[in-house]
Amino acid sequence: MYSKEIFDQDCRQCKRLDDFLCEVKRKHPDYHARPVAPFGDNNARLLIVGLAPGMHGANATGRPFTKDYAGLLLYEALYEFGYSNQIKSESLADGLELKMCRITNAVKCLPPQNKPTGTEINQCNQFLAAELKTLPEHAVILALGTVAHRAVLRAYDLKLISAVFAHNAQHPLPGEITLVDSYHTSRYNVQTKRLTKEMFAEVFRSIGRLLDKS
Repeated sequence: MYSKEIFDQDCRQCKRLDDFLCEVKRKHPDYHARPVAPFGDNNARLLIVGLAPGMHGANATGRPFTKDYAGLLLYEALYEFGYSNQIKSESLADGLELKMCRITNAVKCLPPQNKPTGTEINQCNQFLAAELKTLPEHAVILALGTVAHRAVLRAYDLKLISAVFAHNAQHPLPGEITLVDSYHTSRYNVQTKRLTKEMFAEVFRSIGRLLDKS
């Protein structure tokens, strides 16, 4: 489905991550426990960039934000704003389809403690950079969290100081593409109300206005 420039299922370039995934696979033989591919519409006008697969979510199922707490608010919003045919994402066989939207991660492999190193983020950035080149003019990139935000800037070879992360902030990128920021939909952010359903909905309203202009 994807060229190896965008996604390589057999990538083992980061030894720490590869060793960890092998260990996870031994403990959980039924888990995907390999790099997780982007998911959604090949002709997406909205690309959502997360941090990395979650242990018992994307790493287990093989689909970004699937069967993961962080996916609850995300897929609910995608359904509410017309990008998805279902309100939940539970497995590869659940019939979920995304339209005009695709989800990817800054780091394609599960990292220990959900914390990739800077070297691992940079190593994986080549795949994100290749994916971003497939976006049409006037597309929108939604970065969930600071790591994803910075990964997008790196992928465009932009200085990190050129766009400061802030919730619901908008940043112009090359090719008339707009980067929109949101706090990550993590359990911690949702339960502490750093990110509420209404705050996240407002981000999608901003995205809708940007896409309606093009």
